Amino acid sequence: MPTHITVKGLSLYYRDNCVLKNLTLDIERNEIFTIIGPANSGKSSFLQTLNRLNDLHAGFRKTGSVTLDGDDIDGIEVETLRARVGIVFALPFPLPMSIFDNITYGPRMHGERQKKVLADLVEQSLREAYLWDEVKDRLHQPAMQLSGGQQQRLCIARVLAGQPEVILFDEPTSGLDPISTARVEETMLILRDRYTIVLVTNNVAQAARVGSRTAFFLMGELVEVGETKNVFTRPTDSRTDEYVTGKFG
Repeated sequence: MPTHITVKGLSLYYRDNCVLKNLTLDIERNEIFTIIGPANSGKSSFLQTLNRLNDLHAGFRKTGSVTLDGDDIDGIEVETLRARVGIVFALPFPLPMSIFDNITYGPRMHGERQKKVLADLVEQSLREAYLWDEVKDRLHQPAMQLSGGQQQRLCIARVLAGQPEVILFDEPTSGLDPISTARVEETMLILRDRYTIVLVTNNVAQAARVGSRTAFFLMGELVEVGETKNVFTRPTDSRTDEYVTGKFG
């Protein structure tokens, strides 16, 4: 598959603390690229760098480069970048409004006012997030009335309404029960056909279930990256083997 995101010599710093060191890797179009590793390995910092959320942190700086379809992300207007690269966080945060208004909030902010366009966008986004059949009869009810798993899929739908190219997932099922986790994983597997997905997870079994390729980060360094089945069954580094088998982490 063609490369969608290229990372070269990327190092991340919060003031004098280096959290990611000299990272180089490619993320292919229409894959689920999973990132595993223990806490404080730079996983979430890397993820948030892909759409420049880290720019909001005082004292943050980076060296090296990240390109999206060959364009350096530092040269892309930040609102445009975040429309192209959406993010779903660990905990779902529905806006305190209806399901319908949650989905249309972003498009309305960007000037869309046509009711038919907005209604079609709501249906399309909820269908892509595999939530439509569960909520189609209560679109104007408060989003906070949804279950935790439904709220997370609503947040996915809200990102999809922005029509991104890449979806970043930062521990999206960490607070969900097994059934809701399975629903979100099924959604990711289907979305892979239309989007590039980058998933940070502390659940190594989840990475094994959904990942196309997997990278193992340890203490701010990339230890290993490869096809997920190989990383889990034939790792090239003993530290990877010890992590995926639960000997540390």
